[in-house]
Amino acid sequence: NAPEGEEMSKPIFNYDEESDTLYVSFIPGEVATGIALNDHMLLRLNISEQRVVGLTLLNYSILAQSTEAGPRSFPLTGLPQLSPASRDLVLEVLRRPPVSELLFLSAYTPSLVDMVPIASVQPIPVATAND
Repeated sequence: NAPEGEEMSKPIFNYDEESDTLYVSFIPGEVATGIALNDHMLLRLNISEQRVVGLTLLNYSILAQSTEAGPRSFPLTGLPQLSPASRDLVLEVLRRPPVSELLFLSAYTPSLVDMVPIASVQPIPVATAND
């Protein structure tokens, strides 16, 4: 349990319409290491504290767009580039709130022995400047 006053507050969403980028900050101002989950998703972690600081979603409108078959899913192509310990930490962070409220983690299994982690973005009502 985090000491009183250190609990994560509600995420801060900042959408840049021009670049179609959604910035999500869970712990504003905290130093973090960026980990590219794929070409469109950047996870920001405080590795020493093992906690998520933020998430950046590039081409957000495409990521959050649904298809006839349901939400789009994207392979987490950055995971194989990580050390086993870093990969385990990232997967753990992705499976728990607050990230699990924004990204739905699952797996694509092209064969009985292959497994590719994938994620889909939960659509977020993008706040306007008047909110």
